Amino acid sequence: MVNNQIIDHFIAYLENEKRYSDHTITSYKDDLKSLVDFLSREEFGDLLTVSPRIARFYTATLHEKYSPTSIARKISSIRSFYNYICKEELMKENPFVDVELPKKPKKLPNFIYPEEIENLFKIFDIKKPVDKRDKLILEFLYGTGVRVSELCNIKIRDIDFDRRLVLIHGKGSKDRLVPLHNILIEQLKDYIITTRKEFLKRNNNQDSRNVFLNFKGTSLSDRGVRLIINKILTRSEETLNISPHTLRHTFATHLLNNGADLRSVQELLGHSHLSSTQIYTKVSKEKLKSSYMDAHPRSKRKK
Repeated sequence: MVNNQIIDHFIAYLENEKRYSDHTITSYKDDLKSLVDFLSREEFGDLLTVSPRIARFYTATLHEKYSPTSIARKISSIRSFYNYICKEELMKENPFVDVELPKKPKKLPNFIYPEEIENLFKIFDIKKPVDKRDKLILEFLYGTGVRVSELCNIKIRDIDFDRRLVLIHGKGSKDRLVPLHNILIEQLKDYIITTRKEFLKRNNNQDSRNVFLNFKGTSLSDRGVRLIINKILTRSEETLNISPHTLRHTFATHLLNNGADLRSVQELLGHSHLSSTQIYTKVSKEKLKSSYMDAHPRSKRKK
């Protein structure tokens, strides 16, 4: 089996079984292409002949071009690939399993403050169909903390208006129920009855079950959502650097700052491990420390 065939089987596995987003799959493809190019350039054979020594050598070459965070992500992708290869019994051992990774600098999640996000909501003219949809997207990302890929995959049938819940199909085929607040419920009802119907008329098939559609009436993509967020920032004239994932960070941080418990936030975000959620407590503690230093009379006094 040649390199391209092996990679195609792996990508199909990520799409069909793991249900990863287009953005994530593109990253996997890029990471595997880098490895294949390296093997060809150094004449080390193909993907099935990689040894632990070659794996260490490849990792060492990444230091010439990439940051520790990028290296860790790339090797994580390749480890997953070789785990799949071993599972398919094409190799006996994962050559990257013992590769030592550089220590990643600890970086707190980026988030925005409540007053900043409130300013973003002020720019919309909900008489315009596109503005109505874009405002709902901003409200949904901030109000539920869902990943952009999860947002794009939400179907009409996933929303329970009576119980005010939405069924989110998360990473690794893990489903979770996320509550919807009153404003979000009302905006969803209005959008589905009006704007979504108008968009759907432009689609000759008119068979899309997805909640969020583009102007042509087809399913909104991850990239489309990112462009919408960028457009909102441009119109607001706010000097913010945010992405859909920033709104997920903001959702978690604001919940914890207002008294939500860590386990509940873990469930809402769909994290498998509590350690993934605990970083947001660090954000909250940093905010508390900053507030203390700014407000306490003696913290401002010179020694």
